Amino acid sequence: MIPMKDLNPRKRHKTPYVTIALVVINVIVFFFEPLNSESAFRIFADRWALIPAQLLNEPLSEFMTIFSAMFLHGGLLHLGSNMLYLWIFGDNIEDRLGHVRYLIFYLLCGLVAAVAQIMIDPNSTVPNIGASGAVAGVLGAYFLLFPAAKVVTMVPILLFRRFQLPAWILLGLWFGSQLLSGFSQLGVKTQGGGVAFWAHIGGFVAGVLLVKLIGNTYKLADEQIEYLEKERKDLPLWE
Repeated sequence: MIPMKDLNPRKRHKTPYVTIALVVINVIVFFFEPLNSESAFRIFADRWALIPAQLLNEPLSEFMTIFSAMFLHGGLLHLGSNMLYLWIFGDNIEDRLGHVRYLIFYLLCGLVAAVAQIMIDPNSTVPNIGASGAVAGVLGAYFLLFPAAKVVTMVPILLFRRFQLPAWILLGLWFGSQLLSGFSQLGVKTQGGGVAFWAHIGGFVAGVLLVKLIGNTYKLADEQIEYLEKERKDLPLWE
């Protein structure tokens, strides 16, 4: 399922400068990565990617790779999918938290995501890269704050059809798929590249918990009641 845009009940009051900046920085960094040479990328990854075993052996010198790795991607599909989710869901979370708290929230989610993946495979020498963990935190926050908001989604039924799915269904299915994939990987030693499912899981859970700690959630109930009342007469399930 591919999200196209959200139909959020809460109108945005602030320009999402941080979300825009994160997307731009990720794109710029991507074009400086030496992806056309495996040996050059390995040297690049040794310096900037998160390598669990290396971080645990040299925590002081390698700590900042937790954050630098959040801005690296392994290909256009990897970059595009992360930035699509960040662009669709990040602006409303930034609007709710404010620019500074949103940036702190984003980085903390990425940090927790990295810790989750390291705990699963602390001896791994495979470079971990991507914004997926931090973006998963944004999804977790959206899941909590705007569960009834509709998301226009492309679903592969008879090629593709557009549906307006409630965010709790779309993001709930996404999280469930990460859990299933994550548990299926337990005990399996990864020799090459792959998907860091436990980083996604850790980031999503961190997003749910952190947005409650640092976010303004007191208006949530009234907003959802108002939206659900409007929803009954205005928004069909599919289009």
